[in-house]
This record gives sequence, structure tokens and C-alpha cells, in this order.
Amino acid sequence: MPKKHQPSVSILVPCYNVEAYLRECLDSIVNQTLTDIEIICINDGSTDGTLGIIKEYAAKDKRIKIIDKENEGYGKSMNRGLDAATGEYVGIVESDDWAEPDMFESLYTIAKENDCDVVKSNFYEYTPTGAVVNKFLGALPPDDCGRLIVGRANPTLFFHFPAIWSAIYRRDFLVRNNIRFLESPGASYQDTGFNFKVWAMARRSYLTDKAYLHYRCDNANSSVKSTGKIFCVCDEYDSVYDYLMAHNMMDDGMRKLLAYGRYTTYVWNLHRLGGDAYNQFLKRFSDEFRGILKSGDLSRNSFDDRAWMKLQIIAHPHNPWYRLVRTFYSVIQPVYKARIRDNKKVYFVFNNIRVYSRPVPTFGAGASRA
Repeated sequence: MPKKHQPSVSILVPCYNVEAYLRECLDSIVNQTLTDIEIICINDGSTDGTLGIIKEYAAKDKRIKIIDKENEGYGKSMNRGLDAATGEYVGIVESDDWAEPDMFESLYTIAKENDCDVVKSNFYEYTPTGAVVNKFLGALPPDDCGRLIVGRANPTLFFHFPAIWSAIYRRDFLVRNNIRFLESPGASYQDTGFNFKVWAMARRSYLTDKAYLHYRCDNANSSVKSTGKIFCVCDEYDSVYDYLMAHNMMDDGMRKLLAYGRYTTYVWNLHRLGGDAYNQFLKRFSDEFRGILKSGDLSRNSFDDRAWMKLQIIAHPHNPWYRLVRTFYSVIQPVYKARIRDNKKVYFVFNNIRVYSRPVPTFGAGASRA
């Protein structure tokens, strides 16, 4: 019996109520210069015309497979796609984004030439007005582009925008390391845990500063805009902790890396929220990081002075000294959010406190080259 052909790349397309964008997305995939692909569309219980569009394209292109299921959330959809994938590598294109015609041929060529677990590229970002930001500068550390690297030995990778859809992953690497998505119904930010696990386990990765994927950040239905799912990022980091423990990866360097990643993500989430959601998340933020500081998983040398003060204020809300400092920053100084670039380092500023800067300090994870 002849051996079944294995596609070069399986492209997962999770879909939920995206009829306004789906044709542009699917056109960009079926017209890839790499033709040896399978396209797996996962319809997560859409209530608009999404499923009809997928069926229309599948009738014309035998490479398209359809998974039609009830609404169970992004994590469940992605895991169903991973289970169905048969390709040598796996890529992801969100159904409201689209890809350059040579995206998967270019990434696959790099992967084969360098025997990679992961090949990751930059991407184009579209604003709510439809304007393109030429390339998402800073999405990848320039010094790490154009060469093989070890994921966990390069801490900056863990703290950049996850952008899991601007990469391809060796499917055997994902299966062997049981890298999957957290299946929390109705949750968001499930790329957070997946991204962290990938970089923790990848031994041969290659970054290219070329951009191929067009990321649409103006979709009003995007779950990232929701303020109702305030603790999803906490669940993601809890799942990463459990994963690293189960795989005996939790050495001192990884503990510090995980704690620092949790901190920067929590700061971002805190200032995304408002009203009662802000207060609820701030309490959990405070409670968790009192324990983390006590454990020693975060050290003073990982922060500049103002960011370290910010952490102390959050973790010790009832300490009179920190209450005084917090009052100063929240009342005396103007409240603003900004991202400031200075000498190729990026500083995230909240309430006039620089939260962290890149490049991120080392965490004892070993050598940086593969």
C-alpha cells in the first residue's frame, strides 16, 4: 500500500463570525506559491455566513478541510486543528488577517535549510483606520534575526508580541513536547501560553525580519478588545507553570523568566481595564506578586529603579510608604500610557513609571546560539 503523501505545511484557519474578512484571508492562502499545503478551516459555531464561505472555497480547492463544530472557544478550535494536521510544519492564519503569496514558501525553505523547530517572521499591522504600519518594528530582536538561536536562551523572545501566526512550527516538535492551547471556554489570550511553551522547548529556531502576514487590529469583534475576561492571562501563566513543572524545565532561570513574563503581561492587562474590572485584577495582581517577591523568583536586578518601585506599590498596597508613593504618582503626576523608543530600547510607561525596557535582562538560561 503506497505511503500517504505528507503536505509540506498545514495551515490552520480558526473562524468565528468573520464573513466580512474571510474571502480576503482564504484568497491569500489558496494562492500561496507553496502549493503543497493543506488548509484546515475550523468553524467555531459561527452564526453568520462564515461556514457557507468556507464550503464555497472547499468545493473549488481539494486542499481545504473543514472542521465544523459548536462554539467552544479559540483554544479548543486550535487543538482540533492541530489534531487534524498532517503536514511536516504547521502555520496559522487568523481568519481576519491575510498572508503575502510567498509567506509559506519562504518560511518552509528556511526551515528545511536550517532543520528548524520554529521559523518566525515579522508582520504588517493595520490600524483601526485601515492604515498599514509598514513593518511591526521591534516585533523581533534585530540581533537575533538571520541566524539559528535557542529559544529559552534568548529572553527577549518571551516578551515580544506573541504573533503566533507569523511563524511555522515543526509538527513533530509540537507533538513530541505536547505543546497545545489552553482549552478555557470563552477565554482570550490563549496565544500567551502557546508562545511561552514554544520558546521554552525550541532548540533550533530561526528569525527573519521580513514581514509576510498582514495583521488586522481593527476587527471590532476581536476578543482582545474584551474587558470581561479579566483573569484569562492569569490562567495562561498558571498553565505554563504546570507545563514547565511537568516537563522538568523549571530551573532557577526559567522561574525568573516566567515570573518576569507574568509581571509584564499583568501590567499590560491592568492598564487595558477600567472600573470594577481594574480593581478586581489589581487585587489579584497584588496578591500573587507578594508571594512571588517572597519566593525570590523576581530579583531587583531585573528592573530599573522606577519599574521596581512600581512592582512594590502593586504588591504592597497597604504599606504606608508605598501608599504615599502611589498617591503621588496617581494624583500629582499626569496619568498617561505611552510607548517610548529611545536608542533602540523600548520603554513601556504607565503613570510616569517605566515598567520595563528591552533588551530584557538575562535569566541564566544558557548560551544563545543553537
